Amino acid sequence: MKHLSSLNKYFWKYRWHFMLGIFFVVLTNYFRILAPQLTGYVVNTVVQSIKSPHINDFDIKKSEKDYDFIVRQVISSFDEKTGNKILYAGITLFVIAIISGFFMFLMRQTIIVMSRHIEYDQKNEIFSHYQKLDTEFYKTHSTGDLMNRIADDVSKVRMYTGPALMYFINLAAVLGFSIFFMFKASPRLTFVALAPLPILAIAIYMVNTIINKKSERIQA
Repeated sequence: MKHLSSLNKYFWKYRWHFMLGIFFVVLTNYFRILAPQLTGYVVNTVVQSIKSPHINDFDIKKSEKDYDFIVRQVISSFDEKTGNKILYAGITLFVIAIISGFFMFLMRQTIIVMSRHIEYDQKNEIFSHYQKLDTEFYKTHSTGDLMNRIADDVSKVRMYTGPALMYFINLAAVLGFSIFFMFKASPRLTFVALAPLPILAIAIYMVNTIINKKSERIQA
């Protein structure tokens, strides 16, 4: 990991892309997490109306405290009729999906574009370094090897500065929002659901370590 510290200068150079990207990742997942809550409310409403059509939704409203503030505001604006609730909820889910998709687009336009800028800068730096080397260096190194380093190796670095970084932040945001609302609904069920995650994380780390070692052996 210490070798990755050499990339810090690029993150600082494109810090506004990076910070905006993190902001858009958080917003994308925030709106994503609203959809299951609203869907759950609609399902509970339909089930309640089928089982007890002449009873108000007092029991359903008691669980509204587990929902996000925006979801509670949307629910409070719904008509009391079940059919209207389903219609309004469907429209709201569609709007939420559009908003989430828009922020996802902005997320990629910041972090992924940042990684492309970093890739461009690195290739220019390597090419500038190639121009400063003497003829003896080119006699001992093949053209294919030099082209591979400026193309394939830099592309692998871009996978870290772009997709890998974006997906890591995305995963952190998803886990943060999910665990928060899961814990509000049922702490015990949350612990049961999260119990296998440490084992899964260790298994993924071991597999990735093996893949990276084989990749480095081939590149050597």
